[in-house]
Amino acid sequence: MALVLHAGKTNKNAYKVLIAAEYSGIQVELAQNFEMGVSNKTPEFLKMNPLGKVPVLETPDGPIFESNAIARYVTRLKPDNPLLGSSLIENAHIEQWIDFASMEIDANILKWFLPRMGFIVYLPPAEEAAISALKRALGALNTHLASNTYLAGHSVSLADIIMTCNLYLGFTHIMTKSLTTEFPHVERYFWTMVNQPNVSKILGEVKQAEKVPPVTTTKKPSQPKESSKSKSKEEPKKEAKKEPAKPIAETGEEEEEAPKPKPKNPLDLLPPSKMILDEWKRLYSNTKTNFREVAIKGFWDMYDPEGYSLWFCDYKYNNENTVSFVTLNKVGGFLQRMDLARKYAFGKMLVIGSEPPFKVKGLWLFRGQEIPQFVLDECYDMELYDWTKVDLTDEAQKERVNQMIEDQEPFEGEPLLDAKCFK
Repeated sequence: MALVLHAGKTNKNAYKVLIAAEYSGIQVELAQNFEMGVSNKTPEFLKMNPLGKVPVLETPDGPIFESNAIARYVTRLKPDNPLLGSSLIENAHIEQWIDFASMEIDANILKWFLPRMGFIVYLPPAEEAAISALKRALGALNTHLASNTYLAGHSVSLADIIMTCNLYLGFTHIMTKSLTTEFPHVERYFWTMVNQPNVSKILGEVKQAEKVPPVTTTKKPSQPKESSKSKSKEEPKKEAKKEPAKPIAETGEEEEEAPKPKPKNPLDLLPPSKMILDEWKRLYSNTKTNFREVAIKGFWDMYDPEGYSLWFCDYKYNNENTVSFVTLNKVGGFLQRMDLARKYAFGKMLVIGSEPPFKVKGLWLFRGQEIPQFVLDECYDMELYDWTKVDLTDEAQKERVNQMIEDQEPFEGEPLLDAKCFK
């Protein structure tokens, strides 16, 4: 039985598998007449992947889903495949960059792209956070590629294939030249990869996006106006002439900006607060000595209980925190995803204990009297914590706030493994 890949012909996750197969000399056939939204809903497909997601690889030993897993399987079919590295450390670096390509590059491109296409709700603060996180990831990638042609070793690896396919979506749909120019080594790397014979055979000609797609809206302007048919026919023609020219970007910006006043963040509509959050963040960052007397005292002098609220958070699954670096990465990822709230929040996260399981506890300052709804909606980590509003009439709770801001050690009788600040 041949290996059959169930996916559309333009699916970038299918490209990972097909390119890996080209490099490895493995024959993989695309399922004939595959139609997204139809073929993946059939009982036969759902037996292979109950979620109905693509791609799925049909093998003699049973189906495999998740594109990275499929690409690994196909690559391992060739003994001693150089795509997997020539040593343990090289293989580990390949796996490292595969994870980076998925968690830092692909995830943030999708958070930027999908809302603009109308697949999920568009929120300007969430978009800003996605772009910011993507730029950080591209910056890290750019630094690595400044002194490396490929991600791991001196030749193309599976990590390069997966990274290229993830960047492909960004370069061809939303990452314009004005953005990628900031990362010249990433640009060099991407265009080098897409012009490799085994890659270009699958991707074909690759062209970079000329503009960021406008936000898809559900409005249907001027459809009911049948009396102005002649006008509406002429007007699109005029606009069509403008589209290939440079005003394209301006048109896109106008469409993008029009919705912005509507989804104005509710926190911006609250009565002005005497507490200037940036002033507190500066005081926190600049206080190097006598922290309690300067920073902590300054915090309570600035604090506005009517305009802001304080919250304790406790991770619900501390018994799972058995590996220190995994726990630290978990907290770091949470803070990264909280970037959408940077204008409205300050936070301290403590990883506590000298031995596993490690405890994760935090303190957060939010604008308003409740945890902002857009944070609850957009940052899935929020539901992993129990949240308790600080009772400022309780001196013990106020002292706990002081200790968490100060990174006091020991904290509640235990040493600190790490303390992270969101500011």
